[in-house]
Amino acid sequence: MTMKVIILAGGFGTRLAEETTLRPKPMIEIGGKPVLWHIMQIYAAHGYKDFLVACGYKGEMIKEYFDRFLVHHSDYFIDLQCGSRKVVNSNSVDWHVGLIDTGIETMTGGRIRRLRPWVEDGPVMVAYGDCLGNIDITALVEFHRSHGRLATITGVRPPARFGGLVTDGNRVVEFTEKPQTGEGWINGGFFVFEPGIFDYLDSDETILEREPLERLAADDQLMVYRHDGFWQPMDTLREKKLLETMWASGKAPWKMPRK
Repeated sequence: MTMKVIILAGGFGTRLAEETTLRPKPMIEIGGKPVLWHIMQIYAAHGYKDFLVACGYKGEMIKEYFDRFLVHHSDYFIDLQCGSRKVVNSNSVDWHVGLIDTGIETMTGGRIRRLRPWVEDGPVMVAYGDCLGNIDITALVEFHRSHGRLATITGVRPPARFGGLVTDGNRVVEFTEKPQTGEGWINGGFFVFEPGIFDYLDSDETILEREPLERLAADDQLMVYRHDGFWQPMDTLREKKLLETMWASGKAPWKMPRK
C-alpha cells in the first residue's frame, strides 16, 4: 500500500489570531483554497494521495470542508423530493482523506501517537499544516529509504525577515526583498518516519520537536534531507499576504502539476 501522509492540523495558530479566531489555521485560504489543500497537492503531485488529518481546534470546519468537497467541485442534478444527487461533471480529486479528532490540547507528538491505529506497519510521512514549499517528495522518500534510520527531517533555509542590501560604500547596488538566508538549516516540517517513531511518543503532552527528535538524534536515528528550494511558513498576516501575492502572480513556487 502507498505511504500515508499525516498532516498536523489541530493547533490554535495564536500568532495568526486575526484569521484563526474564525477558523483553524490550515483552513486559511490562499487563492480561494485552504492551505491544507495546497499541502495535499504537493504530496499528490508525487503520487501520495492517502491522507490522515490530525484535527483539533475547530476541527469540525475541516471535516465539513471535506464532507462538501465533491459537491463544491462537481456539477450535479439533485432531486429535491428525496435529496438524491447525480454527479455529471466532477472536477474533484482521487484522494483518500481520514479526518481524526486528536484533541484540543494535544501536542504535535501526541497527535501523531493518537493516529497509530490508522497507520499501516510501514513508514509514514508527516507535515505541518501551515508550511508550503516546492519539496521534492519523491527525492525525500528515496533519501529516507537509503539511510536505514528511523526518521528523516527536511532541513530548509529560512526566509530572511528583512530585505538584503548589497552596498558599495554608501551606495546600494542591489536590494533583495526577503532572500533565503545562508545562516544554517532549520526544521521545515516535512518528515518521514518508520514505525519505531511511536516508541518515542509517550503521551498527548509529547512535543515532537523536543524530546522525541532530540532522542532520535542522540540515538543516531535522525537524518536530514536538505531542501535548497522555496519554503515559506504562514505564521503571520504578512506571510499570508506574501503567499497570496505569489499565488495571484500565477508563479507560486509550490504549485505542482496535478496528477
